[in-house]
Amino acid sequence: MTVDNFEQIKSMLVFDSEDDFYHLQILKRKKENPDLGSNSYVVKTYYVSSVEYLESKRAEIINLCQFNNARACINLNRRSFEKMAFNTMKKIADQIMNRDFKSVRKAYESACGAHSNESDKKWLLDIDWADFLMDGDGLEEQRNKLVNDVTTRVQHFIRETGKDDTIWTVQTRNGVHLITRPFDPRLFAQEWPQIVIQKNNPTILYI
Repeated sequence: MTVDNFEQIKSMLVFDSEDDFYHLQILKRKKENPDLGSNSYVVKTYYVSSVEYLESKRAEIINLCQFNNARACINLNRRSFEKMAFNTMKKIADQIMNRDFKSVRKAYESACGAHSNESDKKWLLDIDWADFLMDGDGLEEQRNKLVNDVTTRVQHFIRETGKDDTIWTVQTRNGVHLITRPFDPRLFAQEWPQIVIQKNNPTILYI
């Protein structure tokens, strides 16, 4: 099953200055590639500094995903080239002090994964159909109802914070990601314990 979210993701990207970028990685996972030595392997990384740049790399990204049986994932919380340079410098200094010299070469990627520079933060709610009891009769309607129920409830929580309650639904291979603004997760976790809230994780661009 191919999942192509390019057009939707492009519409969600915001660039306020030349310092902004989004962190995109093509990941090869052991789950789909049992012979892989580690749990995952980064095939290639992109630093997306404009919608035009992402579009220019679309064919390359799709080809790499298909050739490597991999997926392209993008974090929708923006990064800053300037702050990433300083975060990398600090991380390298810490690694050298700890005599962890082998990890220095991975410092920039590690910093990109950890540090965002997003004033309008995005959370990811991971809904996996397998976590919910659904039968074959009206399966699509059941899934749509679940997404609508969760969306309506989360929008209520977001409105209590005064933030924009827009929620995007991004398709995955086994469910959907709901992209939201932050909210108080305590009551939500009681109502839907199966749904994982990820506060700084990437969503699917292409599988």
